Amino acid sequence: MAGYTDVVFRALCRSFGCDLSYTEMISAKGLTFGNVKTSEYLTLGEDERAVAVQLFGHEPDRMAEAVKIVADHLGPRLSCIDVNMGCPAQKIVANGDGSALMRTPVLAGQIVEAMKRVSPVPVTVKFRKGWDKDTCVPFAKILEASGADALTLHPRTRMQQYRGTADRAAIGAVKAAVGIPVIGNGDIADGESAVSMMRETGCDGVMIGRAALGQPWIFREIKAAIAGQPYTPPTLAERLEVAVRHAERIEQVKGPHGLVELRKHLPRYLHGIRGSAALRTRLNEAKNAAEIRAFLLDSLKNITI
Repeated sequence: MAGYTDVVFRALCRSFGCDLSYTEMISAKGLTFGNVKTSEYLTLGEDERAVAVQLFGHEPDRMAEAVKIVADHLGPRLSCIDVNMGCPAQKIVANGDGSALMRTPVLAGQIVEAMKRVSPVPVTVKFRKGWDKDTCVPFAKILEASGADALTLHPRTRMQQYRGTADRAAIGAVKAAVGIPVIGNGDIADGESAVSMMRETGCDGVMIGRAALGQPWIFREIKAAIAGQPYTPPTLAERLEVAVRHAERIEQVKGPHGLVELRKHLPRYLHGIRGSAALRTRLNEAKNAAEIRAFLLDSLKNITI
């Protein structure tokens, strides 16, 4: 979710019931070197009272130093610190970070131990089923023994990337093997899939990533499904209104450059709409949020799902 879960998108997700939102991946090395761009990822919204900061790195001492920087910067608004040991991107694993740590489980445990010694908040870890085979249960046990407070599992190997089907049995196996909370992630697209994952695996909760893009209301749907309550999906008009809200807010927070970043979000709001390719082209030409609002609302009467 790097490049997506900025302060604006997190606020939008919270407005639809997201219980805990995460920052984009933040480099521990960048923080400890005082990189200004990296530090900007710690910027929170005015109404953002609780956030999980997502760190990546492979050096225990540097990760611990980054924890202290984060804690000092955010104070009581920091809910937990999550270590990303699951990112499969080549530029991340090439440096020994992300899912590359699944090949060095002892080092992974040392990272958690170092962070726990200095962290004033829970330290959690997200990881994968393995590098190229299933090693998630012994890996999870090492993380628990090292002091991790909770685990999130995306049950695909690094080599799978996002191909194939998420192996729910792996989540169930990890849940049965450890005594700390386990969060399930992967292939959750709606309320029904969230409930079925929890039922089949016994996991304590679910994490939503890509499925929230273009449909942040998925959190409301999942909460309704878990509570056994009826849910009515948003109408086309309501979907486009959320897209406009996103555009207006990102312009307020980031200025004109924010609208450039918005180009990766807007197409997702148009998923399933006939003629969406032409709409995307027009939206990319918009100079401000007001033009986006005018165009989408003017187009509403002419587009269908």
